[in-house]
Parts: sequence; C-alpha cells; structure tokens
Amino acid sequence: MTPSLRRAVIAEWRGLPSDSPRPDRTQSTAELLPKVMQKLGLKERMQESEILGAWKTLVGEFIAAHSCPIALREGILYVHVLQPALHYELDRVNKPEILRKLKQRYGSRAIRDLRFRLG
Repeated sequence: MTPSLRRAVIAEWRGLPSDSPRPDRTQSTAELLPKVMQKLGLKERMQESEILGAWKTLVGEFIAAHSCPIALREGILYVHVLQPALHYELDRVNKPEILRKLKQRYGSRAIRDLRFRLG
C-alpha cells in the first residue's frame, strides 16, 4: 500500500475531511503519441509508416501488387519495382501524378521526390 493511499484510507476511517481531489491530467494515447514522437525526433518515422501503409490506396491495386515503398529519407520516397516495363511507366508517366497525390495528402515538406528502383 502506498503512503498516500494509506493516508486516504485512515482519513476516511477517522471521518476527517478529505483533501481536494487532484485535477485529472490523463491524456489519450492518440493525443500523447505525436508529442512524444516529435520530442524523440521520430515524427518522420511515424509519417513514413503512414505513407507506406497508404501506398495501395494512392496508386491502385495493380501498381501496389508490383511495387513496394521501402523508405522515406529526407523527403524522398524510395520505391522498389519488380518489372522493368512498370519501372519505366512509373518513372516517366505516372510519377508526377503519384507525387501530386502524396504532396496533397501529406504536404510538400514531407515528400519532395519519388525514386523508383528495380529490385
């Protein structure tokens, strides 16, 4: 039994007036986690996991099945692509549209460029 709990139990048993309750300072993890991540310098990592998770909804089913985002470093999203033809298509044709969607969703500070790699 902690000393403060012991004091409270004895005061209640004796019938003494209780101390004023302390203000409730609890916070939900949804409120607390971004603050902690930012203090630890991990905000970019948290955003990276969000972006990696949203890849399928941003590019569509087919492209997501044949490509995989692997990392976000200094505003550059690196994506592995399985086939050379798809690599060409993504790099030359679809890159501006995908980049526009990413910037619209996560901001231009989070994503500056896309780099596609075969692998």
